[in-house]
Amino acid sequence: MLIGAAAGFTAGLFGVGGGLTIVPILYLVFLQQGYEPTIVMHMALGTSLATIIITSISSLSAHHKKGAVLWQVFRNLAPGLIIGAFLGAGVADLLPEHGLQLIVGFFAFWVAWRMFRTAKVEIDPTAKLPSKAAQIGAGAGIGVASAIFGIGGGSLTVPYLNRHGVQMQNAVATSAACGLPIAVAGALGFMWFGAQTAEPIKGAVGYVHIYAFIGISCMSFITAKLGAKVAHQLSPAMLKKCFACLLSVVGTFFIYKGFF
Repeated sequence: MLIGAAAGFTAGLFGVGGGLTIVPILYLVFLQQGYEPTIVMHMALGTSLATIIITSISSLSAHHKKGAVLWQVFRNLAPGLIIGAFLGAGVADLLPEHGLQLIVGFFAFWVAWRMFRTAKVEIDPTAKLPSKAAQIGAGAGIGVASAIFGIGGGSLTVPYLNRHGVQMQNAVATSAACGLPIAVAGALGFMWFGAQTAEPIKGAVGYVHIYAFIGISCMSFITAKLGAKVAHQLSPAMLKKCFACLLSVVGTFFIYKGFF
């Protein structure tokens, strides 16, 4: 519940999903609880995706009320997102713990670098979204990567939509919708592939820890609103820099663990 409170507040404060905040904390907690080190990273990723189901529903509802979700784009991306996220869980299951740590660590640094960039996002109004088949393919790629990183995919979906002429407000709202199929399919994938392990994991279904999922989901739903209120009292530039610093710490931690 404490992890959920911290993750929810952070997600509301910085305006992003809490996946990259939840994963490192769960990793440390699961280690302290004595779980097998070879599966701890997988459990952190799977449980993170499960919690994003709840937060994405809340976020999606808010964006839908404002009419900002591009539902046709969502319908085009969704099949790829679902298939990709489930397969991404399978890829993560095949990767060793150190490999996953390095992948998540470098991804955290990449997101931090993007946050540090203060230039306004330039959107070409003449750009068009590609064909439906191409969008399904893009969704599959986003789904695979999101499951491996244990995130809802906003860091990948928003730039993709911006690059094809979608305005920021619509891109963020549609990305929030896309986070739901990613989280559901990814969590089910981690449950399925985790269940194939030789030894059942205490307190978990596959790689999704049930008690952690319940505690984090309940608390993050509450504290995200508090974080959002605090965010309105600070400058956007300062928020981005603070979050970039946090992600840099996360990236450094996982890269260190991956190598050493």
